[in-house]
Amino acid sequence: MREPTDRGGRTKPIPRKRFGQNFLEDVWARKVVAAIAPQPTDAFLEIGPGPGALTRPLAEAASSLVACEIDRDLAAALRDEQLPRVTIVEGDFLKLPFEELRDALRAAAPEATSFRVAGNLPYNVASPIMFRLIDLTRLGLPLADATIMLQREVADRLLAKPGSGDYSILAVLIGHRAAVTRLLNLPPGAFRPAPKVHSTVVRLLFHGAEPPVQDEHVLASVTNAVFSRRRKTLNNALLAYGGLTASTAGRVLADTGIDPVRRPETLSRVELCRLADAITEIAHGTRAQPAPIPML
Repeated sequence: MREPTDRGGRTKPIPRKRFGQNFLEDVWARKVVAAIAPQPTDAFLEIGPGPGALTRPLAEAASSLVACEIDRDLAAALRDEQLPRVTIVEGDFLKLPFEELRDALRAAAPEATSFRVAGNLPYNVASPIMFRLIDLTRLGLPLADATIMLQREVADRLLAKPGSGDYSILAVLIGHRAAVTRLLNLPPGAFRPAPKVHSTVVRLLFHGAEPPVQDEHVLASVTNAVFSRRRKTLNNALLAYGGLTASTAGRVLADTGIDPVRRPETLSRVELCRLADAITEIAHGTRAQPAPIPML
């Protein structure tokens, strides 16, 4: 029996469960590339290129592409193809040192003032990868946008509004640093093997902190704390924030003018930033300067 091949006659690799691999079929890869809309001057970072369904058309359309692949066999296969304008970086994107990634991008595109990101992300690490991208922008890597594939339910949480059942930590913390747009929905059959879930392509357009907040560590901690008690009233939910007493929580809510009987899931990102700033000033006893958040 002949091994399956792609449109270019290349043998199709077998997806590995331990890496959460679901490879994009060629016909859907073309649709995703059309949604990304690469330009001749674009420099790309691709996360998880796999067998290269997005890598080849993106590299053909753009000025350069650095592909970060955790699977050493797939990395070697792409490297052996010697694709023009493509640099393969072997390793786990979540653990790759910032300097190594920065240097690879600069070497591939020394004139680039910003970089675009693309990726068919393993769904089990999609959220950490999004937070890593946010951290890279805080550390000074000039990322313009990221077009990535997510499980549809994760995309729904990312795009949810306050008060909805899908409203989540993702919507608050990713939305604080990026505008999110839904571009394309994909059925299970768009991948090999077909996952048991539907997928969505979203674009993150990176920007500065909106609204500004004194300490992003506090914003992340407060958001995680209150969403762990999202069905409780705020005067109770705030007690999940480490070291905050009932009296201090009351002062925080009084200073922000937020009704203490509201539930965390109704708070907008602006209101959560106000809570974070009030905690920074009252509970920490100082008006802190914005602090960089370390990479995951």
